[in-house]
Amino acid sequence: MLITAKTKYLVVQAARVAGWMLAFLIIVLSVVPARLRPETGLPSHVEHFGIFVLVGIMFAYGYGRRLLWVALALVGYAGLVEFLQLFAPGRHARLSDLVVDAVSACIGVVLASLFGARAFEDSALSERRR
Repeated sequence: MLITAKTKYLVVQAARVAGWMLAFLIIVLSVVPARLRPETGLPSHVEHFGIFVLVGIMFAYGYGRRLLWVALALVGYAGLVEFLQLFAPGRHARLSDLVVDAVSACIGVVLASLFGARAFEDSALSERRR
């Protein structure tokens, strides 16, 4: 099945929206009181790993021509999430969470790059410019 440039463009735009929505959701869930946060029953590091890999994948597909910058920005974002928890009652920042979040986001970026995120955005945007 051939994927058209218009479809690729729509996927890139959807990945950008999904990435920003996930980033916003992570901030909200990180600063609300722990009793208001949904629980999956999984260890917190597994939850962190899953959501940050997904964020890394979405941003890599959304901004595939800038993968290094995406990875660096997501490492900074992981630090911001932990920093904001210093000011949230009942929440606490942990270095171990920061490491898991940052590494997981970078894993997501690498996975997306292995599956062609850069080429995907390049072809989608080149069609858009025509």
